[in-house]
Amino acid sequence: MTAPAVLHVAATPDSPALVLRPWRREDASALVEVSGDPGLRLWETPGVDDDAHAARWVRVQQQGWAAGNRLGFAVLEVQPGSAQEQLVGSVVLKEAAPGRPAAEVGYWTAARARGRGVAPRALEAVTAWAFDSFEVDGLERLELLHQVDNPASCRVAQKSGYDFDRILPASPPAFPHDGHLHVRRPSA
Repeated sequence: MTAPAVLHVAATPDSPALVLRPWRREDASALVEVSGDPGLRLWETPGVDDDAHAARWVRVQQQGWAAGNRLGFAVLEVQPGSAQEQLVGSVVLKEAAPGRPAAEVGYWTAARARGRGVAPRALEAVTAWAFDSFEVDGLERLELLHQVDNPASCRVAQKSGYDFDRILPASPPAFPHDGHLHVRRPSA
């Protein structure tokens, strides 16, 4: 079991601070709100349609932390001068386990957060944390996959130092189109 982590990303002149923490039951209604976005539904299957579905989804994320095989972070934006946090995305580390040389990262952003650097900043925080936490156990690389028809994810991968490795064939139903595999190794 991996102890749940909370990651903090400092504000920049153009962007508020981010907090990345394990999903909580009280995140369900915000999850329903952001899941209604058609742009998100295009890439994330299935969408979260109601509070009951969102509660189940959050429980799966919590079970991933308990099992240590799916470490999902809610990405929250903290506005200056406010204690309120607003859900703006999700980042997940999958299958980081002792002896495994590779793990996978994934992410999504809410419509209100796109184009503002949230995804690269959150992905960078989880990437650094993953190597700090799991390199000693044999983690040599992180892999990021996205469909070839998702150029925004390709840009996020490149901004985050994930180099294009190769095209992967489609694997329906979860991955209905060919995909790009991007890889990042620990910094020297």
